[in-house]
Amino acid sequence: MAYFDNILEIEASLDGSELHIGIVMSRFNVDVGEGLLSACTDELKKCGTQDSNILLVTVPGALEIPLALQKMALSDQFDVLIALGAVVRGDTYHFEVVSNESTGGLTSVQLDTGIPIANGILTTETDDQAISRMHKKGTEVAQAAVEMANLLSKLDDINP
Repeated sequence: MAYFDNILEIEASLDGSELHIGIVMSRFNVDVGEGLLSACTDELKKCGTQDSNILLVTVPGALEIPLALQKMALSDQFDVLIALGAVVRGDTYHFEVVSNESTGGLTSVQLDTGIPIANGILTTETDDQAISRMHKKGTEVAQAAVEMANLLSKLDDINP
């Protein structure tokens, strides 16, 4: 349809060759975290990101991820940040608290700092669900991170 031909559009870009990326991974449910990390870093490399431009830090659990991300965002060293972890439902209300608070923390940090954060924290009913989703989610979160970093950079370049 030709209706949109006269509208400026920023194309999505998965070129990560110039990006500096910070990753914060929870050590709780470490097997899932490492599966997410493996898929994520494999995809970042496919996007052209150099190993030397990726920094990984680990934290005890999902509730600690936002604070580490905030510190990294405020350092002015990263174009984009990635949160990795898994929150698996147990028998108590704790699952909802951890899921909601960690996600809310990610949103707050990115809105407060202007540094995009790709959310790779799985929230699942079972360990098996987390394991079956970790590869796909790790890949998707890497793509989202690269795309958002490039989008924000292009938005900075627009002269109204």
